Amino acid sequence: MAALAEDVDRHWMRYALLAWFLFAVWSVATDWPRIQSLGLGDTDDNMRLMQVRAFLAGQGWYDLRDYQLNPPGGFDIHWTRLVDLPIAGLILLLRPFVGTPEAERIACGIAPLLPLSIAFLGLGTTARLLIDRHAWPLAIALLAFACTSTILMFAPERIDHHGWQLAMLSLTVAGLSDPKGARGGAIVGAASAVSLSIGLEMMPYAAMAGAIITLQWIWDRAESPRVQGYALALGGGTALGYAAFASYANSVMRCDALTPVYLCVMVVAGALLFALARLNAANRWVRLGLAVAAGAVIVAGFVLLFPQCLGRPEQVSDELAKNWLNNVREAKPVYTHPFRTAFPIVTLPLIGLLGAFVAAKRAFDNRAPNMVGWVAVALFTLFACLMLLWQTRAGPAAQMLAVPGAAALIWIAVPLTLGSGNMLVRVFGTVAVVIAASGAFAAWSIQFLPIDKPDKRSQTINSAAARCPSYNAMIALNRYPPGVMFSFVDLGPRIITISHHKAVAGPYHRNGEAILDVQHAFGRSPDEFRATAARHGANYLLVCPNMPESTIYRARNPGGFYDRLAKGEQFAFLEPLPLPKNSPLRLFRIR
Repeated sequence: MAALAEDVDRHWMRYALLAWFLFAVWSVATDWPRIQSLGLGDTDDNMRLMQVRAFLAGQGWYDLRDYQLNPPGGFDIHWTRLVDLPIAGLILLLRPFVGTPEAERIACGIAPLLPLSIAFLGLGTTARLLIDRHAWPLAIALLAFACTSTILMFAPERIDHHGWQLAMLSLTVAGLSDPKGARGGAIVGAASAVSLSIGLEMMPYAAMAGAIITLQWIWDRAESPRVQGYALALGGGTALGYAAFASYANSVMRCDALTPVYLCVMVVAGALLFALARLNAANRWVRLGLAVAAGAVIVAGFVLLFPQCLGRPEQVSDELAKNWLNNVREAKPVYTHPFRTAFPIVTLPLIGLLGAFVAAKRAFDNRAPNMVGWVAVALFTLFACLMLLWQTRAGPAAQMLAVPGAAALIWIAVPLTLGSGNMLVRVFGTVAVVIAASGAFAAWSIQFLPIDKPDKRSQTINSAAARCPSYNAMIALNRYPPGVMFSFVDLGPRIITISHHKAVAGPYHRNGEAILDVQHAFGRSPDEFRATAARHGANYLLVCPNMPESTIYRARNPGGFYDRLAKGEQFAFLEPLPLPKNSPLRLFRIR
């Protein structure tokens, strides 16, 4: 056993990757039926697969225009090809053996689990640096089994970019914890650059990580190598990411992706930080003044040069924001959600915050070598908790950042219970500590809360939301010749992924004009619908009665085209087309 323990400690990364492999095999086996039905549950996952298909079909590396939505011109999506690479690589590897359709299914099942291996290593490293060299299995176990919101971002079929950004966030925490300043700073800078090259969702975390590193240097000038490593990796990595992955559409001054706007900000910020760290003034107040002056230069330059980015980064119209973007549930603060939804999301982050501050205080009192790392992680965890007060979509990141603190609480408390002379304390006390510190009690306790039984109308809506985008429902559309489907915005990505048809709109802000066209067409008169459909070259009308989006059109526009269609009114320019028995969809040919 001693030899095994020594081998595990010496080669812990191998064992961490073995744990990841076993977890990945279990995940794929558990979700195999969904993988075989191409159960891409989110519209973004469907669009990601379409982007990969276009790339493999020969579309240019820097051309991210999607020609299947809003035909004939299509629309430019704000993503990059960085996340496409592992999916495309898996498809190319598998399709000689199983064919393209099956290769796509398997690739979509495996690809989301790849960044989880990085997250295992990132959090495992943080636990070894801050808690104990033997604590990495505890951190991995908490990530895999306690971070319920986080682990969903790595689940099979979740092929969008969130898993990769969370993986970079795990490396950011590891870099903040690294006692070797130059290496730790370079890790944080590189992870931030990769995350920004993927998308801007994690920009607040990248900014906070940079602020923490700068504060460390202001407090202790010996942290200068950390700032220099961070500055070089951030500026150089962002420039490399822009050159390698920014699309043609992102070469203009837009505010929703890594465009020249944020490229300038990151390069200038990196250059200024590097210069200040090289200067490394001896007086702490001078270092603070120089850092504040550098921040003021960056802010003033941003305001003067890029005033268009002072508002919403999506730069959508007021009408689109009111009718669509402002109503995205995950973009609302966590306290606006029902208790049953919010409680499991916030519990672990709050526990992790408590644990991080307890561990930081213990390290500070003992002047431990990991003191600086714990202070940085505590500040980062606090920031993640505050982000939940802005948007609920911060939940996965907040739970993952809570792992070091929660693991520290368990590591501190369990020896106390195991050392008790009372058998009950040793057994039940240890179990209680793990349940409490892991936040497992949150998911368990809400099971005892009374549930408002959904009424018949809600059950109908929920059923339609699940059945209409299903593989069997969508594949039946292929019995008709390829054409353009005029349909709900939320059905657009699924239509183009499963069937051979094109669609008018999808829920993406750069597709804003088409979204408004769909909303106007369904909400106004039949003649206006017909004119809009003709303008988009639509051959078919596809609707899903009682789908959530359909209820919005009926509620906002009683007497409008869709409301009249839903009530059974017939129109001369619509020819009903048969679909399989029990199909949740209704299909019409537009004459």
